[in-house]
Amino acid sequence: MGCKVASCNTPRMNIKLGGPIKDFGLDPDRWVGEARSLGYTACYAPVNHEHSDDVAAAFARAAAKAGIVIAESGAWSNPIDPDSEKASKAISYCQQQLACAEELGARCCVNIAGSRNSEKWDGPHPENFSRETFDLIVESVRKIIDAVNPERTRYALETMPWIFPSSPDEYLDLLKAIDRPGFAVHLDPVNMINSPARAYNNGAFIRECFEKLGPWIRSCHAKDIILQPHLTVHLDECRPGTGILDYATFLTCASGLGSDVPVMLEHLPYEEYPPALAYLRGKLQELNLA
Repeated sequence: MGCKVASCNTPRMNIKLGGPIKDFGLDPDRWVGEARSLGYTACYAPVNHEHSDDVAAAFARAAAKAGIVIAESGAWSNPIDPDSEKASKAISYCQQQLACAEELGARCCVNIAGSRNSEKWDGPHPENFSRETFDLIVESVRKIIDAVNPERTRYALETMPWIFPSSPDEYLDLLKAIDRPGFAVHLDPVNMINSPARAYNNGAFIRECFEKLGPWIRSCHAKDIILQPHLTVHLDECRPGTGILDYATFLTCASGLGSDVPVMLEHLPYEEYPPALAYLRGKLQELNLA
């Protein structure tokens, strides 16, 4: 598989902004109404594998009619858990969620790669960057994708600070090793800012991510980050616009992808989503990308 390169200076496409929606009672019309009232043009998956195909199809139709992109369906679990029974259950869950994402027409079904940490499914562990763990990730992702063979959606791994993929080059290695058309990229640049060097040079790092991974990016997370003045190193998430992330570079690069890309807010108290969205919209207008 060759490495195709996307430029941050290619023709601009419309960025879809979104975040979580609560209290819509499995009513597609109410869900669309909430999305519109919040100003979202992209949303997280409103249903999961426990809901019927008919329910998923109803939400897919409502989204299409309203021009809302269903950005991603979560499959949060640990497919490489050291406990083989837990790993097997996680893989089955991911397969079910991927099938649901396919029914919804979501851009991706996203999970992290997992962790060799038996106590915390998404936590750090000394074996997380071993060759054996890399091979386990490849095997688990292939099992998930091959059970569904998605056509409309893609299975993607969210980038992380202490497990593969923690850099664009590691993601390229996984794309090559997994070697499945159903595998793609979910980009969360903040999750990969795991050192002061990356924090202070995050604009160049973000540009590298898009240049190397752009053709495969299906959805992005929008957060911000602060480097705290405490020893040894403390990096904390924060609301977009309140940290040091180079949003001019992030949004410019995202707008240069070859299709409308969802940029999704997360990890905020519900009342903080409107000001976070306002910041992103303001930045897009400032950049003449709105």
